[in-house]
Formats: sequence, C-alpha cells, structure tokens
Amino acid sequence: MDLKELRKKIDALDAQLVNLLNQRSEVSKHIGKFKLARKQSIYAPDREQKVFDGLAMLNQGPLPDEALVGIYREIMSSSLALEKPLQIAMLGQEGSYTSAAAKKKFGSQISYIPCMNIAEVFHKVEHGDCDYGVVAIENSTEGSVRNTYDLFVDSELKICSQVMVKIAHHFMSKTSLRNIKRIYSHPQVFGQCRQWLWSHLPEAKQIWVQSTSEGAEIAAREKNAAAIASKETARTTKLKILHSNIQDIPHNTTKFFVIAPEDAAPSGNDRTSILFSIKDRVGALYGMLTPFYKHKINLTKIESRPSKKRVWDYYFFVDFEGHRLDKNVQKALSQLDEMCKYLKILGSYPVVK
Repeated sequence: MDLKELRKKIDALDAQLVNLLNQRSEVSKHIGKFKLARKQSIYAPDREQKVFDGLAMLNQGPLPDEALVGIYREIMSSSLALEKPLQIAMLGQEGSYTSAAAKKKFGSQISYIPCMNIAEVFHKVEHGDCDYGVVAIENSTEGSVRNTYDLFVDSELKICSQVMVKIAHHFMSKTSLRNIKRIYSHPQVFGQCRQWLWSHLPEAKQIWVQSTSEGAEIAAREKNAAAIASKETARTTKLKILHSNIQDIPHNTTKFFVIAPEDAAPSGNDRTSILFSIKDRVGALYGMLTPFYKHKINLTKIESRPSKKRVWDYYFFVDFEGHRLDKNVQKALSQLDEMCKYLKILGSYPVVK
C-alpha cells in the first residue's frame, strides 16, 4: 500500500473511532443519570481500576499499555464530565505537583480549584464546594507529609483512590545563579533537593511557602529570588529554568490521595488506611499489631504522629493490604477496636500498579 492508501485507511478507522466514542459517551450519560438518581458517587475508583486492568488484558500491541491508559484517561475524563461536572480541590495553581497528580487521575476535562494550603483542600470537600480533593501524603525521598496526616485525625473524609507521580524539581529565576539571595518552595521540596542546594547555593536563604506554585509566583515578582518547582510552573510564571532535575534521588516519587465523603468499593486488589491510639502500657503497640498477624494481613506501612492533645500521646497510622469489607480485615479491625482507645478507618482504595 502506498501513503495515500494508508492515510485513507486511517481516515476510515478514525470515523469508526469517533462513532464508537460517541456511543460510549451516550452510555456514560445514562450511567450518570442512574447514579445521580440514587445519590451515588460519580467517580468509581474500583470500576476505573477494572477498566485499566481489562485494557491491559485486551491489548495486543503495538500500542504500549501506558499509552493506552493515557488515552483512556482522557476518554474517561470526558465521560465523567458528561455524567456530572466535577470540581476537584488541589494545592497550588496550574503547574503545581498536586495539579499534575490531579490531572493524571481525573484528566483534562474536569474543573480544578486551586487552594492555598492542604487544610483548604479538606475544607472545600467537607463543605461540598468540591466533589473530590487531591493531597500529597508521602514522598519517596523525604517521607510523609505530616500536615496531611494531622488533618485526617479530625476530618470525616475518606481516602478513595491514590496516584503516584514522578517528581522532577527545576531551579528557576529571572536572574543568574550568582545573584540569588532567596529561594522559595515547599518545605518537602527543600528536603528533596538538599544536596544540590548545599553544593550550589549554601548561603541563599530558604523560605518555606504553602506550595511550589506560590513560591514561583513570589520569585517572579522579587529581585534576586528563585524558586524550585515544576517545568509547567516555570512556563506559567515565565521564569527561566537555570538547572533541571536537581532532586537528590533520580527516581523521586510522591504518592497522593484522593479524598471524598466515601471511600471505594472493593476492586479485588485493595489497600486500607487506618489510624488508632493505644493505651499506655508495656507491649501495647505489639498487641495492636497481633490481629493483623493472626488474620494473615500484610502491613505495608506504620507511622506515628503526636496527638497534640496530651504530651507523649500518639496516633498510629497503618496501611495494609485488603479492603475494609473483606472478612479477615473486619475480624482484625473488630479485635483491634476492643484493644485500643480510638480507631478510625480512613478508607479503602484500589492499589496503584
């Protein structure tokens, strides 16, 4: 076949794709009406994961699975928008790392609402101003985002999904490196770029702000100032990238949670997050973990945070494999509830592969 014939074949396939995509969209609209009539959540993380798993099984190439997921992310984003116009609360402006995580999860056809801090993200979802929120919870280099953990203690919101984003930090300014006196960024970012900053700008003042996009906006206004943020933020603030990929560890990844009034239904491959406080006695923490061992539940993380209500009183945050509705999980949580002072299920959600 010559080029003309090949292009004609592409045109015919495009016509079929457009027709099929519109048929799919019509079905999505009916699904939206069904859910809204029954006051069900529009976004279904368990269904989303099953769709992606199904695509991987169907795909025979040459299109890579990752590319196919990217295409379907936008198809599903359009479907969600047809079912109900969604608003997603996120930290920072367009170009922030949370913005990248939100778009990776929900696509480009959804409305995103910038927030000044993580507490505002929780507030907007709690009060119904936004349908979902996206918050950072942990970085592979710097560890947990403590503010997010603390907000879960008093919030009734649930974790319904998670998303992983590879983070590349870029050093940006209006001036040259030798003139920089102040650097603006989120405290987690400074921790992730500690070695580079010590080597290149040990005398520069590091100023913490609520988000990387806020830091870039300040640096764009001030003289002799710089910011550490994403490539997209450099574009939106018109700052020049002086150095790229300054993170200390090349494979720097941040995990984000999607928060909502309800968590996800079982998908068959889930994780659950809880928090609890223990009675102050010898071996108390060991005792708290025994039900998980007894019911063969694999713990994937345990972390403590001060309760801020009494000196040396702590909350423990635990992630484990399984859904809160699984029988073995229910038995373990029932036993744990009898042993601890306070137990709260933060949510069950599909595992990101």
